[in-house]
Amino acid sequence: MAQYLLMLRDNGPRTFEGMSPEQMQKSLQRYRTWSDGLRQRGKLAGGAKLTNRDGRVMRRNSSSVAITDGPFAEAKEIIGGYFIVQANSYDEAVGLAKDCPHLDFGTIEVREIEITA
Repeated sequence: MAQYLLMLRDNGPRTFEGMSPEQMQKSLQRYRTWSDGLRQRGKLAGGAKLTNRDGRVMRRNSSSVAITDGPFAEAKEIIGGYFIVQANSYDEAVGLAKDCPHLDFGTIEVREIEITA
């Protein structure tokens, strides 16, 4: 069985701004319910929410590495978190992600994790 990374991309840095505390708690509970269902079926291998508006972007510039703060507010999509699921195929991995509540707030990129020995 392969592992797949589900990258949760938000529709910009202000995706959840304007939500009341009650709305935010309701949204978080939807994520918990969804991930608990995967866990109970033995499909969830891991996952986490990434911190908001904090990170570094690294780029090689000829012989040195440039490090800048990021992600930037003008970015159209920001990776807000991830899940790692176990599935037999891309189709199964996509099927597992179809009812993820994140699709109400952004996109999910599904990528197979290449495991080398």
